[in-house]
Amino acid sequence: MKVFIFFALCFISFSASAQQESKKLYNPEANATKDIAAALKKAAAEKKHVLLQTGGNWCSWCIEFARFAKEDAQIDSILNSSFVWYHLNYSKENRNEALLAKYGFPQRFGFPVFIVLNTKGERIHTQSSEYLEDGKKSYDQKKVMGFLTAWTPNALDAKTYQ
Repeated sequence: MKVFIFFALCFISFSASAQQESKKLYNPEANATKDIAAALKKAAAEKKHVLLQTGGNWCSWCIEFARFAKEDAQIDSILNSSFVWYHLNYSKENRNEALLAKYGFPQRFGFPVFIVLNTKGERIHTQSSEYLEDGKKSYDQKKVMGFLTAWTPNALDAKTYQ
């Protein structure tokens, strides 16, 4: 019986680990230039901005932001309605240095760092995630909503202010 339990626990642990591996946010092998071009095309068609979340699978705060954003209905809603969200890899395997230089070296703020692009691919804002945190464990809902709301296409539409 003990042997059966041992093997069952090993199988469950292996399955959980395999699922974790398949849910990687960042792809070091991705052609980020091509992926961002596709995101920009999609954003233009849907009248959205592109939100680049720069970081890596090694970054616990990067993983936490994705979890936090998906589990909060308001944040998930604004992300889906106003942004095409892309995870731009930064790791020892692929630092995407040319892209980060193009976007003003946002890695200087640490990770994750958020870059908002308009549909022309122009960087309109860089956001350090440090200012969105709630202590040492997660993010602050009000701060994240404030950041996202301030950089939606509607927020930057002149007609909104007439």
